[in-house]
Amino acid sequence: MLLKLSLSSMRKMMKDYLILLVGLVISISIFYMFQTLALNSEYTRENSLISSIQLVFNVGAFLLAFITIFYIFYANSFLLSLRRKELGMYRVLGAKKGKISQILFLETLTMGILSILVGNIVGIGLASGIGKMLMNQLDIAAEGYQPVYVPALLMTSGFFLVLFILTSTINAIRLARATELDLIRAEEQHDRVKAAGVGTVLVALLGIVLVTVGYVCLYHLRELVAFGFIIGAVATTIGTYLIFISLLPLFMQLLKKNQRLNDQKLNAFTFAQLRFRVNNLTKVLATVAMLIALGVGAMAGGLAFQQNVSLIAGVAHVYDITLQDPTTEDFEAIKSMTVEEQLTYRYKVDGDVIYYAKDDLLAHPPLISSNSMGAYDPDAQPKRVSTQLPASVYGMDDHSEKSGSAVMEQVPEEWEKTIRNEFVSSYAMLDGKSIRIADGPTYAGIKGKEHTVLLAKVDDFEKYKSELKAMDQRQLERIAPSASGNDGEVLSTKYSMYENLYAFTSGTMFMGFFLGIAFLAMMASCLMFKILSGASRDRERYKMLRKIGVRKAWLVGSIYKELFLVFIFPALLGLLHVLVGMEMFSVILLDPYANIWVPTSIFVGIYAVYYWITVQLYRGIVLPKET
Repeated sequence: MLLKLSLSSMRKMMKDYLILLVGLVISISIFYMFQTLALNSEYTRENSLISSIQLVFNVGAFLLAFITIFYIFYANSFLLSLRRKELGMYRVLGAKKGKISQILFLETLTMGILSILVGNIVGIGLASGIGKMLMNQLDIAAEGYQPVYVPALLMTSGFFLVLFILTSTINAIRLARATELDLIRAEEQHDRVKAAGVGTVLVALLGIVLVTVGYVCLYHLRELVAFGFIIGAVATTIGTYLIFISLLPLFMQLLKKNQRLNDQKLNAFTFAQLRFRVNNLTKVLATVAMLIALGVGAMAGGLAFQQNVSLIAGVAHVYDITLQDPTTEDFEAIKSMTVEEQLTYRYKVDGDVIYYAKDDLLAHPPLISSNSMGAYDPDAQPKRVSTQLPASVYGMDDHSEKSGSAVMEQVPEEWEKTIRNEFVSSYAMLDGKSIRIADGPTYAGIKGKEHTVLLAKVDDFEKYKSELKAMDQRQLERIAPSASGNDGEVLSTKYSMYENLYAFTSGTMFMGFFLGIAFLAMMASCLMFKILSGASRDRERYKMLRKIGVRKAWLVGSIYKELFLVFIFPALLGLLHVLVGMEMFSVILLDPYANIWVPTSIFVGIYAVYYWITVQLYRGIVLPKET
């Protein structure tokens, strides 16, 4: 009989369980996808690009698991609060504590097992679709990749099953400790309005100061490094909670005192609702604001990393093509491109020394980047190397060597930077050799074999990625034939740098995007749970207003307005955290705000959907259909 009553109650609360189920399925499916990409050992062994981003997905899985633990405990606590009165009635009617606790344990565990099954199925679909999308983006073979991966299934199922057993046990213990009176009177709570005083002002000032300190630390992370990140994160988090605890109730009181606003339609009722409710919402809204910052920040950070690949490669290399002794195939490929500048320089290799012809360098001085990772200006254009070379011979990394009876001049900084970044294609090419620049007579007297290096700049680097990849492969086979086919050997050309950065940042982008989606889904669910948990207490107020003749349309408008104000505050502060916090990525990114409107738009879309669903569910509770 008790089991039938429990099943009947669960059917009535199906909407609430579905909200929990959706959040859990999103979390479990993304966790499984991360584990599949991180644990597919046979596949990652064969693909160096994927193996290089395993750490990214492992970190993503850890962060997701950390947040999910709190979400599951909070969500189950919410569902228990909705059923306290019903379970208390069972106790009053003679049901034993142990039996009720056992049924609650099984209910929670059943919901957990169902979400694990559905989450794994959705995760397999994500692992298949997203995995192949990632491989297509990186242009690597999908052979060996297994979307249905048993170790990932075991890891995901085991982790979440342990979590659900823990939450089920805790819920059962909490229920067993509660008295019948506590359970029955669970909904009979009074919202208290705290008067603003000196304490409120001090807490508000402290919150603002802490958030400001956090922002300053994150903004100047380049100078403060790890210390700045720790202080910034802690100060911003604590400051956010203090601001919501102190300023939000004060703001609601000021709204209530505004006579002009209060006189419009049902604003007096709406603001009164918010004024009484806000004290119970402050901590949840602060948590939501931080989850928004984490969710949108994860998506914005992942996207910014990928968007900065071309910028970083462009700062390190002005020229898109660097070819040692170009072949006929290379020249044919260059003919198919729109080349803005093409230069050729001679050099000789004599034992352990590479000699570049000074006459070629001075006749056609190459370009050098005006930017660096520490000082980037998007409007700065490459400049021509202008430093003269009056001496007959210059050396790099050759301080002890002498030319004749005089100490050899060191290569000027501009020329050294250009030769290292643009002329040298691989560490295998150097192989411990010194580099020198020699004038005409000296160069002519060198007996080593003569080579040429070709530098070219095209109109659009990303337009010719396939041609550049083929060129680099031919270069790798020629420069380091013993290393050909070895994934450990890479060139130092612009394309090679771009390819390796792109692989890592693609993993970061996918991880950030799905981690952000999971954070936002759990965030919105937490806010929805908190609002709906108080809806039953509001039902009588709306019922009374209907009895005295207030239009239903006005009451519906009041619901939309009230919940909009509840949703908007954490959204605004969370987005402000993102806008300031993204500056900390300037330590490793040239433009941390690249396309930040994309994750912001995704957040607004998700948040709007959850807002609309919350309004409809709340409306269904406080304004049921009239018969």
